[in-house]
Amino acid sequence: MTAPTPRQPGVGFIFVTLVLAIVGFGLLVPVLPNLIVRFQGGSIASGSSTYGWLVSIYALMQFVGSPILGALSDRFGRRRIILVATAGSAIDYFIMANAPTLAWFFVARTIAGLTAGVLSTANAYIADVTPPEKRAQAYGLIGAAFGIGFIVGPVIGGVLGQYDVRLPFFVAGACSTANWLYGYFALPESLKPENRRAFSWLRANPVGALLALKRLPSVLGLAECYFIMMLGQTMLQSTWALYTQQRYNWGPMQVGLSLMFVGVATGVVQATLIKRIVPKLGDTRAVIVGFCISITAMLGYGLASQGWMIYAVVCVGALAGISGPALQSYITKHVPPDEQGAVQGVYAGLASLAGIPGPFIASHTFAWAIAPARATPLPGIAFFESALLNTLAMFLAYRTFRRDAARAAPAGPVAAA
Repeated sequence: MTAPTPRQPGVGFIFVTLVLAIVGFGLLVPVLPNLIVRFQGGSIASGSSTYGWLVSIYALMQFVGSPILGALSDRFGRRRIILVATAGSAIDYFIMANAPTLAWFFVARTIAGLTAGVLSTANAYIADVTPPEKRAQAYGLIGAAFGIGFIVGPVIGGVLGQYDVRLPFFVAGACSTANWLYGYFALPESLKPENRRAFSWLRANPVGALLALKRLPSVLGLAECYFIMMLGQTMLQSTWALYTQQRYNWGPMQVGLSLMFVGVATGVVQATLIKRIVPKLGDTRAVIVGFCISITAMLGYGLASQGWMIYAVVCVGALAGISGPALQSYITKHVPPDEQGAVQGVYAGLASLAGIPGPFIASHTFAWAIAPARATPLPGIAFFESALLNTLAMFLAYRTFRRDAARAAPAGPVAAA
């Protein structure tokens, strides 16, 4: 009897994994800040500070764990690390669903941060299964997965939060459990045996992993850019629910609907425009154009005086999504096949490192800007800070692209002796 042919790995498999992961995360976005505020006696100012600490703890643990998971995925394959990451998410959500005190939230977020490897492993998975010229389009599908997750997750979380603020946590845990089962029974391994390499603690620790990038000057040159870009992004994410609640008096349902709209706009751009725009612009120009749009959108969010204006800005800001897939495509083209997991782990670690000060700075400056003692409140301050950071990141990306182009340029004619 002939043995069944093993499933061939492809982008479709990892797309399903990411959709399930983002739906679980999206369920909590409208309700987690509100729950923290309740634990703090209903004060938005004090609750925002505590929420900033909670997000920072998660990011710190992810900074420690991401390079380890990335190096392990280069040794043992992507599938096993995805199983570890989804199991960690399920444990995190179920602990928070039953947490009697704030201390348990910090325990849960510590576990989740140490095992947060789905996105970085997914990036390495795509590099394993797609040729270089098609990676920008494939990474656009990751953006589409985020879009779908944010269409479904936040709106369901907002609806469930109207009945019981803890209910979305149970549903998120169920999503992560389903994701683990899908990974165990359906997700094929993408990393070929010949592209695996031995595990090394020198490369797996955060500092050693960063130092190892010295051999890859193009990748190292974009590390600063990526860190600053993610710093600005975490400031946006960590204050969205607090900002819209304070400025527009939005509840969980309205926050969920706004994030659903973000998901729709992002999904449309990532699924339909990436494959048309990025090949025409090229990776480098797409990154710069995306940064310019992002800066404009951040300013728009901070200046929007009415809630409906947020939706108009989202339509513009979604076009900034061309920069992420183009940047990932550029990076993977400069990384050997047996190091994709490690490099993606480093970049996930950088995103986590940005997530330590980002939510802390954003939540504390937001609390300062809306304090009753202030004569002129400035609730959009975190978005203005993010626009400034994106401007700096754009400059660093441009500098790296220029240097890479200079290194790739053919040498001039050699004078005859």
